[in-house]
Amino acid sequence: MLRKHRGFTLVEIAIVLVIIGLLLGGILKGQEMITQAKIKNAIADFSGISAAYYGYQDRYRAIPGDDANAATRWTTPTAATAGNGNGVVAGTYNNGGAVCTAAVEACSWWDHLRRAGFVAGNGVLQPSNAFAGAIGVQTGDGAGATVLGGFSGLIVCSANIPDKVAIAMDTQMDDGLIDTGTVRAQLQSAPNPNIQAAAAATPYAETGTNTYALCRSL
Repeated sequence: MLRKHRGFTLVEIAIVLVIIGLLLGGILKGQEMITQAKIKNAIADFSGISAAYYGYQDRYRAIPGDDANAATRWTTPTAATAGNGNGVVAGTYNNGGAVCTAAVEACSWWDHLRRAGFVAGNGVLQPSNAFAGAIGVQTGDGAGATVLGGFSGLIVCSANIPDKVAIAMDTQMDDGLIDTGTVRAQLQSAPNPNIQAAAAATPYAETGTNTYALCRSL
């Protein structure tokens, strides 16, 4: 005797589709929450470094990294490396792609802040952001000349930031424009790039693959 095969009813199919929709909605919502958390984290990096810098200046009347009295202030377990006190943090935020050493003021910046208790950790290595990008400081191009079409003073830079996050960060911290204001950026072609002299010629573009290096004036 032939058996009749019972198919799914429209109600059952509708219930399955609703469940799938809820699952997809939950996944997308979760991804958006993760992205928002990373945006807040990356903005907090800038705010934390700024607060540490001004706290150091207020306490020691000097710029971390450039502090000429650091070696006599901190002598143990090994003496800190003093800067030359000329008001310029020599070197670049990424140390030119090389491993940081205390001989570079942009690297000693972190050691001085850590010894003073303003930043967690120890030593001269610069921290990373939530996207495995380098975070660091430099004065203009590292010698005081203008970068990004206008920055010549002390800036903090954070690299490898995805396009969506970079746009949100600039919008929340500044004017949302890549080439103006206190937050400026450049499109990356490689991880942790050197900061270019000219302002970016092309606005932010959210392609899903673009990454940016963002710098903010201190």
